[in-house]
Amino acid sequence: MTRYKSFHAHSVDDPAAFWGRQADRIHWHTPFTQVLDDSRPPFARWFVGGTTNLCYNALDRHLPERGAQDALVYISTETGAERRLTFAEMFVEVNRMAAAMRALGVQRGDRVLIYMPMIPEAVFAMLACARIGAIHSVVFGGFAAGNLATRIDDAEPVLIVSADAGSRAGRVIPYKPLLDDALLESKAPQPKVLLVDRRLAPMPLFPGRDTVYPSAPEPGEPTPIVPCEWLESNEPSYILYTSGTTGRPKGVQRDVGGYAVALATSMDYLFGGKPGDVMFTASDIGWVVGHSYIVYAPLLAGMTTVLYEGLPVRPDGGVWWRMVERLKINLMFTAPTAIRVLKKQDPALLRASDLSSLRALFLAGEPLDEPTATWIARAIDKPVIDNYWQTETGWPMLTLPRAIDGVEIPAPKLGAPGVPVYGYRLSVRNERTGAVCAAGQKGVIALDYPLPPGCMTTVWRDDERYIKTYWSNFIGRMSYSTFDWGVQDGDDFVTILGRTDDVINVAGHRLGTREIEESLSRHPAVAEVAVVGVKDTVKGQVAFGFVVLRDPTRAEQAMDRLALEGELMQTVDRQLGSVARPARVLFVGLLPKTRSGKLLRRAIAALAEGREPGDLTTIEDPSALHQIRAALGFAGQV
Repeated sequence: MTRYKSFHAHSVDDPAAFWGRQADRIHWHTPFTQVLDDSRPPFARWFVGGTTNLCYNALDRHLPERGAQDALVYISTETGAERRLTFAEMFVEVNRMAAAMRALGVQRGDRVLIYMPMIPEAVFAMLACARIGAIHSVVFGGFAAGNLATRIDDAEPVLIVSADAGSRAGRVIPYKPLLDDALLESKAPQPKVLLVDRRLAPMPLFPGRDTVYPSAPEPGEPTPIVPCEWLESNEPSYILYTSGTTGRPKGVQRDVGGYAVALATSMDYLFGGKPGDVMFTASDIGWVVGHSYIVYAPLLAGMTTVLYEGLPVRPDGGVWWRMVERLKINLMFTAPTAIRVLKKQDPALLRASDLSSLRALFLAGEPLDEPTATWIARAIDKPVIDNYWQTETGWPMLTLPRAIDGVEIPAPKLGAPGVPVYGYRLSVRNERTGAVCAAGQKGVIALDYPLPPGCMTTVWRDDERYIKTYWSNFIGRMSYSTFDWGVQDGDDFVTILGRTDDVINVAGHRLGTREIEESLSRHPAVAEVAVVGVKDTVKGQVAFGFVVLRDPTRAEQAMDRLALEGELMQTVDRQLGSVARPARVLFVGLLPKTRSGKLLRRAIAALAEGREPGDLTTIEDPSALHQIRAALGFAGQV
């Protein structure tokens, strides 16, 4: 542990020297003149003056040695489709996509919104944007029209890349009608639309706006080669929206050079990935894990990445383990929720597969409970590596590194994702005073300035919001707040306790309770609403809505109550998508508030989890708590 502490200390005490060496992992078209410009806190600029390109580093530079190696393996258990693409074939496909974007008028610095299922064309689109210097904004395909429209309004894309439909659990989910509705609702200038036709659902076209992307080149058509745009390291690479506590999503803005260096370094030090390895990350490109560890990091490292469309239990609970055996997967990355689901399956399905190629399983997205960690470690007899990070950081900030030459790696502790990762000066601080908490004392996990390469550089088009949201929570300190509670022990291991704000984590999907509240409030029957996150043994957390009706008599009969609950869930489905649907919507006559009118969400969540609500000296009307308990009792939750 002492040698890792020394390694970590060097990375934060002399970041320019540390990261200057790591920068050799990628290709620079123009060398940088300064490793770190930290002259304007809280903004940090990495590898100043250097020019590079994410697509070139992910594809072009590997062609001489790895052109014939698989770059992407696509498997859909939804449609039965499979496809393998070598680095040379990926190069062709990405250039075809880039040429199509250019033909539709996309230029350097333009935004391209990608609203796609998990198909190869989604990856082509991301890399094509990187190639031509456009800024991509990937929106999770499960989001409904209202949620999509807010992101269109904020990003103002000149092009949207989408498809006729996705599929989940054998059910076709039409994308085109949702996109059409979002564009009708959007106030932004109308973009062009490029569509992939999977022939899963009807796809009516709007003349002059919609273009169908050709699935294959015309016979004799030459392969277009679109030159890379060499971007200054600190130019934006992409925007990824994350739920906020205001109901308005935040556009996390990422740079080019710092992100490439951070991911390339993490593949070596944190994941132990080597060129030629196969990595399966069971996430979605709409989330940061998909951006970093399905698309960019494995390809930067010269590895094969597996793109999967489907569920972990379809056609049965052995599908992922059979993939490990058949594809010789070396590294696997998913969320604890998926492992809890697999734990319920017939153990013979796991034992039937040869997992000898697998070196480690990585888990992130939500806290990993000890029973799940113990079960999966014993079941696969491989290291199980927890890690903690955020959309904002782009790569892990707490974990146990896998392979750093000459450095002793700490032994894991169940229940804690690990120790602070190199580059992050991480501490647990008192939320009021900003003082570092003593070992074992609960506080807010904070990161001191400057953030390492690869982290968010600002909120898209809103520097003031970036400063106010993340850097103004500790008086007198230039520290970034993660908004997560944690406890650090004497060995530097940090345990995550939960959120300080109103964002919840449902099966690794980060959702703003305010967004769900605003959606429920649009139903004409609703007068007032509170949404809280409640612990769940499978998903980690689920959303519960507590609603005050304009006409309380509507919920007097059990059948009326259930029908209205269904209507409200459908309202959320239409506005935000099924991923944001509350697990329950319960009806009360009064919500617990302070005398100043602030909702006591923590008290509501405590009651829903069967805990005591804590100090309630500020509550205006204690009878509101009785109503919450009664609603939970009626629903069989307590």
